[in-house]
Amino acid sequence: MSTIDKTVLQTFRDELQAELEEILRFWSTQTIDHRQGGFIGKMDNIGLVDDNAPKGLVLNARILWTFSAAYAKTPDPTYLAVAQRAFGVLSDQFYDEQYAGYYWSIGADGTALNTRKQVYGQAFVLYALAEYHRILHDENERLIVWAKAVMVFGWIEQYSFDRKHNGYWEAVAQDGSPLDDLRLSERDRNDPKTMNTHLHILEAYANLYRIWPDRILQPQLNNLIDLFLDKIVDSTTHHLICFFDAEWNPSPSPISYGHDIETAWLLLEAAEIAQYRVEDARRAALQIALAAAEGFDPTLGALYYEDHLLEKHWWVEAEAMVGFLNAWEITQEEHWLDKSLACWAYIKQEIKDKEHGEWFWGIDAQGKVMEGEDKVGFWKCPYHNTRACLEIIRRLDKHLIATN
Repeated sequence: MSTIDKTVLQTFRDELQAELEEILRFWSTQTIDHRQGGFIGKMDNIGLVDDNAPKGLVLNARILWTFSAAYAKTPDPTYLAVAQRAFGVLSDQFYDEQYAGYYWSIGADGTALNTRKQVYGQAFVLYALAEYHRILHDENERLIVWAKAVMVFGWIEQYSFDRKHNGYWEAVAQDGSPLDDLRLSERDRNDPKTMNTHLHILEAYANLYRIWPDRILQPQLNNLIDLFLDKIVDSTTHHLICFFDAEWNPSPSPISYGHDIETAWLLLEAAEIAQYRVEDARRAALQIALAAAEGFDPTLGALYYEDHLLEKHWWVEAEAMVGFLNAWEITQEEHWLDKSLACWAYIKQEIKDKEHGEWFWGIDAQGKVMEGEDKVGFWKCPYHNTRACLEIIRRLDKHLIATN
């Protein structure tokens, strides 16, 4: 690696370190609900808080993951305190004492609101609990968190796993009974099996395997890797198939460049953790990245959200930084590194809110900040951008150490 390459990598790494600290500062100072407990449910683009907004499971689970992962890298007491607060909210307010599992949402005052069990949400709780367990030192606390994580795994396997046709159902009612409406939100389609939910069960099971390499968990993690390699990744286009019926017949779906590039690196990570089909996953990671790059605009230096929706969303650009860097690590072809750097440049220029902090939801097809979207909300969380910073810092540190 040349001197200029090393300088580029060092600058990239240092800028992301500074950005990580800014994002964490925003979430640890601007999103605490001091009046009703936990975290606020909604903040708009200019910082106005809706005190009556519902509080979502995904938001709170992602906060727990974020500050646990941040503390693992930098043991700042503030990060630990936020993680502990998020763990408390999930345990005391979201957990269903009667039927187990976690509610989809609670009211602003912490009372149960939407009591259905969305499997996507259960997966994020599991992902976060496994991460939280890794930063704890007290053995009693570790045991409590470990038991909660294993319980969530068992819940998913009991109520979501399809023993007849394989894969996982999208949602069940509070008591675990079937539902007709399986959608994540009113914007989503009502498909019984989706790529999106399977992706986040995959990352959750892989993270759990790090702390619990169990003979019951391992075949289910391996099975998810198989499902992606053999069913969810289109063998012809290498894009992801987003929607399926109960028997894994594909339904018409858009090309989701964001999910393509996110899967490219998460699938390889899961295979490496499981030590299962690693070469197949490495090959697929590059093929999926190539497919995702069809949505990369070289003029803007950004990745479009979907093939029919030419918007640039915050989470897509964050995942693109990692996915393209991952392709560079596999191939050492500099155009992949250039794409990762270009996405970061676009984020700095267009997505980062220099006045109010954090990142905007996205930029519309006309190049304007998308109006009416959250800065903090049910889906706007500190997960994609902090994870991208943490992941790239970790990877670049490895490369920089190797060149010294």
